[in-house]
Amino acid sequence: MSNNLWKSLLVNPVLLSATLTVSATIGAAGLAGASEVKTEPTQAVPSLDQISAYGNEGTPSANDAGQVTSVSQLSDVRPTDWAFQALQSLVERYGCIAGYPDRTFRGNRATTRFEFAAGLNACLDRINELIAASTADLVKKEDLATLQKLQEQFAAELATIRGRVDALEARTTTLERQQFSTTTKLQGEAIFAISGAQGDFKAVGTTPAGGAAAPFGAPTVDDNTTFSNRVRLSLRTSFTGQDTLLTRIQARNITDFGVGNAAAPGATGTNMARLSFEGAGATGNSAIVDKLFYRFPIGNGGNITVDVINGEFYNNINNFNPLLASDGQGSISRFGRFNPIYRQGASPGVVSGAGVTANIPLGNALTLSLGYIADEAQDPSGARGLFNGSNAALAQLAFRFAPGSEVGFTYVRGYDRGGNIAATSATGSRLSNAPFGAGVATSTDNFGLQGTFRITPNFVISGWGGLTKANAESGAFAGSNADILNWAVTLAFPDLGGKGNLAGVIFGVPPKVTSSDLAEDPDTSFHLEGLYRLRLSNNVSITPGIIVIFNPEHNNANDTVYVGTIRTTFSF
Repeated sequence: MSNNLWKSLLVNPVLLSATLTVSATIGAAGLAGASEVKTEPTQAVPSLDQISAYGNEGTPSANDAGQVTSVSQLSDVRPTDWAFQALQSLVERYGCIAGYPDRTFRGNRATTRFEFAAGLNACLDRINELIAASTADLVKKEDLATLQKLQEQFAAELATIRGRVDALEARTTTLERQQFSTTTKLQGEAIFAISGAQGDFKAVGTTPAGGAAAPFGAPTVDDNTTFSNRVRLSLRTSFTGQDTLLTRIQARNITDFGVGNAAAPGATGTNMARLSFEGAGATGNSAIVDKLFYRFPIGNGGNITVDVINGEFYNNINNFNPLLASDGQGSISRFGRFNPIYRQGASPGVVSGAGVTANIPLGNALTLSLGYIADEAQDPSGARGLFNGSNAALAQLAFRFAPGSEVGFTYVRGYDRGGNIAATSATGSRLSNAPFGAGVATSTDNFGLQGTFRITPNFVISGWGGLTKANAESGAFAGSNADILNWAVTLAFPDLGGKGNLAGVIFGVPPKVTSSDLAEDPDTSFHLEGLYRLRLSNNVSITPGIIVIFNPEHNNANDTVYVGTIRTTFSF
């Protein structure tokens, strides 16, 4: 039974008694002269089906002896009884009860005393409403007297009903406050990837002193075909129905197709060739908790995200490449997902990053995003911790001028401590990643202009341009400056060849040191990428794609590098 019905059945005997007392003295107001009351419908009144159901609920059981005061309470009220006929008259005169769903009253049936009391409550409530409204057509005094007599004869049943309604309303209030129970949902993604690199020799980079940065491992490209995987299991817990606590477990064994390091050389010698789903953290399919955050809403459409593990700006705010930003469903390259500016604050080779990000709507078209991420917030030693180590602070203003079309301006202030340099987050040349050397603490001012434009439902253009102004903060090069540029244009064709399919083309220039007090990248690399995602079902897709890097490491003496992959993604 609805809460409104319980309220409609709730009687207030104090109000009725007061009404009867006052009625004797307000004849001048028109009460004594009133003959009939208008029966125009006002609020919804209970049906006899509802009252019958409540009467059955209210009938005392064998174990409910505390609600029975005499045997007479269990007897029926018959149509020939005075009380039955009196109530029937009131129902017909004041429209207290709507009748059965088939619009019949069926007034020739006996009722239990609790059913009768429920109907009496409805009439009491209806007449109290009419008196409170002080309409011109008021209630007859004789009807008030009849109601008082009925109330006295059925006082025990009315009290029982009133107690049950009060208890039910209390429980309903509690349920309304706690109507959402804590729930946790499991979501998973598994990537199977057949990948391989092609080219003659690994790319040679440039050192801050202007010399050659030789690749790790063998000088030739590691061109063996690989079959690798990445698995992510996410537990999404909500406490209110609007917030999210995400705990993600990851295992992977995907090869680094970039520079790598002395212990684990990369396949091509350049980070420009890295795959989007290489990820960070443990290899060899060791399972780790690689992401942990709590997100909750604020204001009208805003939210705050508190990252504890692997905080990344691009997961928390608009990155303006909606169809190709996903590493499991979008671009196959690390550079092709979005402006590298969004990777500031977290090391590309480890699971780290803790901080807070907020999205604050400023009307219907503008959104202000603010964030702070510390790379090694959990470590109190040395130049680490929440504020003393590598970190990044972000501010972004996004403007949506049409559905699916928006632009944004982003500024990030970054700092990388010595020995942990990632000025461009391993997306461009080796020199752009550490323009003053790997051991030199470096601060950066990063500026980004991004946009996405939905030309038609099946054609979306996105792109970005980024400028990084780097400054050496320590060592022999302290005070030196460098400018780093990158840009890209992406073309996306959703539903090409079938619903859920996606074709994409990405072209751009990965981060390049264009000017520096030390060394600069000598030439210009170009990134060209093509992919086609074929949706096999709601849970399975296959994406063949190829990445071509011309003049890798911004050095035209290097051979062109090719990386191809067939990425199969299972989502559940």
